[in-house]
This record gives sequence, C-alpha cells and structure tokens, in this order.
Amino acid sequence: MLHYALVFLVIALVAAVFGFGGIAAGAVGIAKILFFVFIIMAVISFAVSLIKR
Repeated sequence: MLHYALVFLVIALVAAVFGFGGIAAGAVGIAKILFFVFIIMAVISFAVSLIKR
C-alpha cells in the first residue's frame, strides 16, 4: 500500500511539473489517503503482534 502511495505522489509531481493542476491535486489526495491507511494498518498490526506475545 505504501508503494501505491509513492506511485501516486510521483504521478502528482510529474503532473504538477507539466502544469496539470487538477490531476496533481487528485493524485496528491489519493496518495495522502493511501499513506494514512498504511499508517493505521501498520499501527494495528504492531499492536496485535504485541498482544499475541
């Protein structure tokens, strides 16, 4: 999931360089959502692994 967040971030940067502001804003929004979902899932996974010990 972190990979997809980075891919959308790169797409946003390339779109911003070429002047496609709407596409860049959309890609940044998707990248942010994917990053936060990744962080939440990583924290939950870490907590579950601590509880199972």
